[in-house]
Order: sequence, then structure tokens, then C-alpha cells
Amino acid sequence: MKPLRDRRDSRWDSHREQRRAELVTAAIEAIRAHGAGVGMDDVAAAAGTSKTVVYRHFQDRTGLHVAVCETVAATLVTRIRAAVDTAREQTGSPHAMVAAGIDAYLWLIENDREVYRFVVHRPLLDAATTDPVTDLTTVIGDHVAVVVDEAVRHSSAARTWGHAIVGLVRGAADDWLARPDGTTRAELTARLTDLAWTGLAGLRTPEVTP
Repeated sequence: MKPLRDRRDSRWDSHREQRRAELVTAAIEAIRAHGAGVGMDDVAAAAGTSKTVVYRHFQDRTGLHVAVCETVAATLVTRIRAAVDTAREQTGSPHAMVAAGIDAYLWLIENDREVYRFVVHRPLLDAATTDPVTDLTTVIGDHVAVVVDEAVRHSSAARTWGHAIVGLVRGAADDWLARPDGTTRAELTARLTDLAWTGLAGLRTPEVTP
């Protein structure tokens, strides 16, 4: 039989989780205001608390970084899935689904550049710590693989191609962010979709139309 204090502990666990979520939200706002190199003092100020309190919940900057990455990853994956699903429902076209997924990824960079920089230019994490960006790449790659699988009719290589597309998009997206040349998001989406689809189209069975 569990002691009563377990219930009290559980109640405080819920409170701590809520407080952590509030601090992550404040951290994201601080990143937007101060850039990817935001300091813990800036985060504490955005949260209306002290740096000591922030450290109490995250131990160090890496802990906060992981929490922010997890939140951004969840938001981005949800957005990509929704965009791909909408394209599927509206067109049934694998080409349009790939384009929708790429555009959703680029949306984060265009609309939240400093947050994206904070996520991708992360500090080295302890080997025992799950890297949320790696997880994000894996999740997106697996999701794109489903789209590819539909396009090429259940190929055993769909996962490989799906992850290859994610690598292609991320590499070009990072360059787009670091060295802007006037290329719009729509233009970059079209270029990357065309490049990815040129390879995929050659793998499609005749029955499938883009």
C-alpha cells in the first residue's frame, strides 16, 4: 500500500511540469528577443524569476536547450504532418505532399529564425542524453518515407529515400538561412521539391501520377 505522501509528491510533480513548460515558453520568447545566443539571465528575466529558479528546473543551459528543442520538435512535426495530410486530402498527389512537407519545414526558418538557430546550433550533449534534433530528423524522415512509399508503391528503400530528402532539405535550408540571396520560401520549396521529385519520379510505377 502506497503511503499518502506519494499523492502529495504527485501533486507537486504536476506543478513542476507546469512550471517547466512556462519556463520553456519564456525561453523561446527570450530567444526571439535576444537571438540564439540568449543567456540564462535573459531567460530568467523573460520568465519574471531568478536564474536560480531556472537552474532548479533545468540544472544547466544544456537541460534548458533540450527542453526547448523538444517543444520546437513537437510543434514542427505536428505542422509537417498536418501539411502533408492536407495535401493528401486535397490532391492525393505524392508530389504535392512532398512539397507541403518541405514548405512546412522552411516555414519555421522563415518565421522563427532565431529559434531555429538555437535548435540546430546546439551544444554538445551528454552521450546519455537524447538529442531531440536527431529525434526530430528521424521522425520527419520516417514521415516522409511514408509519402515516398505511396509514390513508389511499397519499396523497401522508401525509408532510405525519405531520410535522404530530409538531409537534402535541411542542408539547403541551413545555407538559405546563413547566406540569404533573395530566394523566397516558395522558390526554395519549388527547387527542393523538383530536385527530390526528379529522383523519386524515376522510381515510380507507371500507375502513379504526380
